[in-house]
Amino acid sequence: MNYTNPTRLQAAILDWAGTVVDFGSFAPTQIFVEAFAEFDVEVSIEEARGPMGMGKWDHIRTLCDQPAIAERYSKVFGRTPSDDDVTAIYERFMPLQIDKIAVHSALIPGALQTLTGLRAGGLKIGSCSGYPKVVMDKVVELAKRNGYVADHVVATDETPNGRPWPAQALANVIALGIDDVGACVKVDDTVPGILEGRRAGMWTVALVCSGNALGLTWEEYQALDAGTLARERQRIHALFESARPHYLVDTINDLPEVVADINQRLAKGEMPQSA
Repeated sequence: MNYTNPTRLQAAILDWAGTVVDFGSFAPTQIFVEAFAEFDVEVSIEEARGPMGMGKWDHIRTLCDQPAIAERYSKVFGRTPSDDDVTAIYERFMPLQIDKIAVHSALIPGALQTLTGLRAGGLKIGSCSGYPKVVMDKVVELAKRNGYVADHVVATDETPNGRPWPAQALANVIALGIDDVGACVKVDDTVPGILEGRRAGMWTVALVCSGNALGLTWEEYQALDAGTLARERQRIHALFESARPHYLVDTINDLPEVVADINQRLAKGEMPQSA
């Protein structure tokens, strides 16, 4: 038995908030602000967006490690945040997140039609998220009401390590019966999510405008003038540079053209690990 490179993509592994649902990725961001506020510690939306894509406990730990936030916490509690303090914030974050997830549950405009077309072309649709399973179950339920059902879902607490580790993406490979990681494309709006795909040996697509980095609603995005949008694209491309995504596009609705290009590259013998 000999090894041969895959010649076509078999699966797309998609993030959720900022990728398929919740244009601008508002659901997790606002709740971080509110959870810290319940401990009388101010965290701005911009600060909360910084570590987006990580598991939520790790996200809070990363925020608490930022000198400015640690200083604010110390002024209130007389110490910098320990892991126990992070857990206390996380435990307050969770019910807030579950209560308010529905507010930002709408599918990204055009996403359902785009994914229907990709499925018709033979792609399986896997998914993973920085949400833990208790939140992910609610997200999945709400998405189903809107017509979207992924073929497989992996929450951040269902693997030993969340993003930027590759475990969630690889769990999808196993569950979907994919025979080569090079036949998968990971699509995400965050740097940890792109690193996840890279470390899993997959093609990677960074979403520039629908997610955390731009942080605008669909209506605000549509209202941007051409010059502002061009500057924002340049800024966000620079944010993703160190993660080395294979492609950067505005939204998931640009994915069919990317899939077609990857299939051409695979047919020529090119693999994501060498690109």
